[in-house]
Amino acid sequence: MSVDKRVLTCIVCPRGCEMTATITDGVVTDVVGNSCPRGKKYAAEEITAPKRMLTSTVRVKNGALALVPVVSKTSLPKEKVLACAEALRKVIVEAPIAEGQVICPNILGLGVDIVASRSMPVVSDK
Repeated sequence: MSVDKRVLTCIVCPRGCEMTATITDGVVTDVVGNSCPRGKKYAAEEITAPKRMLTSTVRVKNGALALVPVVSKTSLPKEKVLACAEALRKVIVEAPIAEGQVICPNILGLGVDIVASRSMPVVSDK
């Protein structure tokens, strides 16, 4: 039986609780230092299957700006974030774009949509 301890800082809320998680045979068996139940859930997820949000930009054709900022609608597995960012480098969307519009549905088959985080009008010919 292998027992490990890992210190984490919770990022669920601004409080930033420092927690110590006990891991027994790869399973989180105890978490101390969290002020709320969300911290315990965060610690278990961060140790067993860490996830991250992805923010990036994609190229825009005929837009007022050359790039539009995008964000993942939900968290992605941490080990897939770089591959998703690489996939977004190949994406070109055409203006107009609405904030919240799905830019890349189901990126890399992960079940996560990438959406525009701002609107982008068509460039005017004036």
